[in-house]
Amino acid sequence: MRSIVRKASVLALAAVLFTPLVEGANSHKSEKTVGKKSSSSAKSAQSNHRARIINASLSVQGKRKSAFHRVAFAAALSGVPPMVTAGDLAGLSLTRDPLDLNSNAALVLDHSTNEVLFEKNAEISLPIASITKLMTSLVVVEANQDLDEILTVTEDDVDREKFSHSRLRVGSQLSRSNMLHIALMSSENRAAAALGRHYPGGISAFVAAMNAKAMALGMVGSRFSDSTGLSSSNVSSARDLAKLVMAAYQHPLIRQYSTDSRYVVDPGGRMLQYRNSNGLIENPDWEIGLQKTGYISEAGRCLVMQVHVSGRPVVMIFLDSKSKQSRLADAGRIRKWLENRGASAMSLRAANRS
Repeated sequence: MRSIVRKASVLALAAVLFTPLVEGANSHKSEKTVGKKSSSSAKSAQSNHRARIINASLSVQGKRKSAFHRVAFAAALSGVPPMVTAGDLAGLSLTRDPLDLNSNAALVLDHSTNEVLFEKNAEISLPIASITKLMTSLVVVEANQDLDEILTVTEDDVDREKFSHSRLRVGSQLSRSNMLHIALMSSENRAAAALGRHYPGGISAFVAAMNAKAMALGMVGSRFSDSTGLSSSNVSSARDLAKLVMAAYQHPLIRQYSTDSRYVVDPGGRMLQYRNSNGLIENPDWEIGLQKTGYISEAGRCLVMQVHVSGRPVVMIFLDSKSKQSRLADAGRIRKWLENRGASAMSLRAANRS
């Protein structure tokens, strides 16, 4: 219940705060034409500016800290709204952690014991972008639909919300297996849309199945509205996504498809080669059992993984980072921190034996 309330608070805060950003851009444009009047308007806008108080949480090795921060949001400059995420609007970027992560929310837990090893704003629900496709894959696989059935991309699968690019043209035909493969590995949006549309009852029934599965997994702070993640109304928390990762990990097909580095499909016309959207997949120093990346402007850069660090299975969740590299850098920081903790524990046990 607490997670639901907190999710609603974040979404409400984002809805309130997006409006001034747009108004700020419009008022700045008018300032160039009205001279002194614009100056007084700017001062008036500045005087009416109000700071907001947010509560951010952090947990390291089971020790939870909570702090209140005063957050001020300035009007946009140069007529262009700043690139801010829902997490930024909620003030989560003010949360400091000992590892200096770039992600606004993060969670690291032991996959074997469910012990939380690191936590930062992990209970706050945020847009999750294409991490949504992990739930899409889980619903498809557990519905036991024919993976060899040929699905056709139609105009209904074209992104009319974000106008994102897709290499699958309208009329492209692939098996359900291949659609699932490139949706997981390369975050192919039209493939994910086609998967949802070809579910019994259509996309509405598919979304209902996604939300039903979320509830069954105890993901009480999560809500899904499409099969692609392009809508910012697909929201979840780091804690909820850890449950999703562990559930998806039980399916070998999802593990394989999400971690393949390259894959070639023939949708008709010419062969298309896809690459994994996670740059760590081709890094031999990483042992990744499952992964998914995500990005829309409201969500920032997101990454979820199941990895082995020094032989220990670990689930890592990173939400709302600022670049592709920063989310990978966060994973690297967590990995190094875990390796150092393991080395320290071994040294301590050796000292105790002696």
